[in-house]
Amino acid sequence: MTALTAPPLRAETTFIRRSIIHTLRTPDALVMAIALPTILMLLFTYVFGGAIDEDGGYVDYVVPGIILLCAGFGAATVATDVASDMTAGIIDRFRTMPVRASAVITGHVVASLLRNLLATGIVVGVAVLVGFRPDASPLGWAGVVAIVGAYILAMTYLFAAIGLAASSPEAASGYGFFLMFLPYVSSAFVPVDTMPAWLQWVADNQPLTPIIETIRALLLGTDPGADAAWAAAWIALILVAGIAWSSVVFARKAGRR
Repeated sequence: MTALTAPPLRAETTFIRRSIIHTLRTPDALVMAIALPTILMLLFTYVFGGAIDEDGGYVDYVVPGIILLCAGFGAATVATDVASDMTAGIIDRFRTMPVRASAVITGHVVASLLRNLLATGIVVGVAVLVGFRPDASPLGWAGVVAIVGAYILAMTYLFAAIGLAASSPEAASGYGFFLMFLPYVSSAFVPVDTMPAWLQWVADNQPLTPIIETIRALLLGTDPGADAAWAAAWIALILVAGIAWSSVVFARKAGRR
């Protein structure tokens, strides 16, 4: 049976299952994707929160940023996983089989999306336990899930492209590490207008600020305004760039699509 006569999405389904099995056998990445954002949330809430908001409402402010931080940490593991596949020779083995070799990337991306949605849900649950009280309507919650899911998908494709372009898993981990700083230069943890003027411009014009502000508005039951359109535009741009970059690099390195 050739790739042309194989049932639709058979290869993708197989590689999604493969990636999920890898997660279950080595749950370290999932544990870290949950533990690190949770620890940061507790740190900011209980150590810094009193200085920032004396009324104790800082947890409501910080949770949207923690959600994206959790999504970013989870997606970053894909860079290492993809780089490991590319350097271990397994892609060459898949090329000898009647499957679409690019389905390997799809498997990593979809499994990461499912894994990170689970991790994000757990982090939100912990936030509720420490005092987070959202006022979102059912439609608002649907919007939050849609935005977070789209963001995870976009970042996962971007990290997959980094893993493909890197020369080794260690290099992939190092390159992806720089993206982890973006939430700290945004409205994730403090209002932008408290920053120095030159840093305000950076925070206002980087992708994460409108995404965080949209999630924050939906969770608190307010109107996100123009931030929603900017958030959708940035997510779409990151997703298209990630897919295009990963497709080009994979086609070059794997030899065929």
